[in-house]
Amino acid sequence: MLAFLQTFSTWFGLIEIILAVILTVLVLLQAKGSDLSAMMGGGDSGSSYRTKRGLEVVLHRWTIYLSVIFFIVTLLTFLSLGQTS
Repeated sequence: MLAFLQTFSTWFGLIEIILAVILTVLVLLQAKGSDLSAMMGGGDSGSSYRTKRGLEVVLHRWTIYLSVIFFIVTLLTFLSLGQTS
């Protein structure tokens, strides 16, 4: 099994870099509408909770899905690079 993973170690690293860039973009797109004072506890406390709709829901779900995939690829990368013979 480890020999099989070692043949794909380069591809795992490339996929990991691509996923990292995509995840960064998704997180930045979600944080674009946030106000810094609201994040730090300032501003109107009644408006801090709201339901996500439309594109926000799609971005939120894709961020979760890609982060799970990123975690799995990271584990596979460590396994493939960890055992060198």
